[in-house]
Amino acid sequence: MEHNQQNKLEDIKKTVLFQAPIQRVWEAVSSSDGIAAWFMPNDFEPKVGHEFHLQSPFGPSPCKVTEIDPPNRLSFTWDTDGWFVTFILKEQGDKTEFTLIHGGWKQSDAVVPKAREDASVIRDRMSHGWTGIIEKLGNIVKQ
Repeated sequence: MEHNQQNKLEDIKKTVLFQAPIQRVWEAVSSSDGIAAWFMPNDFEPKVGHEFHLQSPFGPSPCKVTEIDPPNRLSFTWDTDGWFVTFILKEQGDKTEFTLIHGGWKQSDAVVPKAREDASVIRDRMSHGWTGIIEKLGNIVKQ
């Protein structure tokens, strides 16, 4: 078991500074319409325990809200493979430091069922994808 723990992939972690007040960023990451504008269509509701779906390229992904602390933190489980996503917001004057964490990765050679590829391949692809997705969020909140 110890060996498997050491081979787990690291969480994806991205931190950026948005030129927008924290409340504007919070609204974009904690509402169904906000999330749909920069990430994926969904039926999200900002309530702990709420089960919702993200409409991913592989079909609907079941999710569940696990933590909400407005306007600083939101976490949810994503799909059935043990993933979680956390958004952390920190007020920096009239700007907002935004951190995204996508964790729950298994070993690098574990196959991600929906994609039918190794976790290491999917993690690398998603890490690059998150960069563009977060850039899109940044463009939305600065308007």
